[in-house]
Amino acid sequence: MAAITESGTAPREATRPTSGDRKRVRKYTSDQVPLGSLLLRMLAGLVVLVVFLLPYLIMFFGSVKTKAEIRSVDPSYFPREWHWDNYVTMWATPETPLLQNLVSTLVISLCATLLVLAVALPASYYTARFRFPGRLVFLFLVIVTQMVQPAVLTSGLFRQFIAWGILDTWAAMILVNAAFNLSFAVWIMHSFFAGIPKEVDEAAQLDGAGTFAVLTKINLPLVWPGIVTAVVFTFVASWNEFAASLVLLTTAGNQPLSVALTKFVGQYETSWHYVFGVSIVAIVPVVILFMAIEKRLVGGLVAGSVK
Repeated sequence: MAAITESGTAPREATRPTSGDRKRVRKYTSDQVPLGSLLLRMLAGLVVLVVFLLPYLIMFFGSVKTKAEIRSVDPSYFPREWHWDNYVTMWATPETPLLQNLVSTLVISLCATLLVLAVALPASYYTARFRFPGRLVFLFLVIVTQMVQPAVLTSGLFRQFIAWGILDTWAAMILVNAAFNLSFAVWIMHSFFAGIPKEVDEAAQLDGAGTFAVLTKINLPLVWPGIVTAVVFTFVASWNEFAASLVLLTTAGNQPLSVALTKFVGQYETSWHYVFGVSIVAIVPVVILFMAIEKRLVGGLVAGSVK
């Protein structure tokens, strides 16, 4: 029995703190980089930045020059006179209706991306969650389609779309871009769905959730980085597509910017100031897209290494 003190109470036994009560002490080490090494890193980063930005800077400076100044025998990187009106006059050039080309590019890229998501989400979820005969063969055939380029099949697609009556329409290019980007989206999202434990689905089903609710309300928030990755790559690939659009779209207004750009390159002369201006305009939407979802895109690219 515990000894009784003069106050009539038994002393409390000293208890050792449990592992849960102990405070975790994290040791942080400060990265003390010498000044010389820091300057070398900054210089190396600046060199890499200049190397990557130099082509875009040359395009930008060329877009505000006159045709005569670009073709001058004494060229200069910086324009002698800044002709900002090039960005206004290029929309009314007789070569091609650029505004319609921009709308066509946006419609084709957005609709192709949405179509890919509508097909790839249930397909990748089903192949990751269920085992069925021929599953590995199906996944192999899906990835094989990624090895075939649209330019190889343009003649067959041309005849097929004539039979369907959709040649020289946005629908034709939406189907082409969606078909050739579907395999990448299925595989990237398949890996994300496969990384989610099946117990998550089973717990949701025990609570009364159906298959569609499990996919939309439980799994989609968990694979959001993979969805963003698939969206970005599908949109960029559709935005930059050239070969199939050149063959399947013959009307100038239906063609995307990638094809419209070639209209300024003639047999005897080239309107380089308009070529550079259209190129800058075509780059801006993609840059804005990357800036808007940069964090989620990086998370989607590196998530496979930490699963």
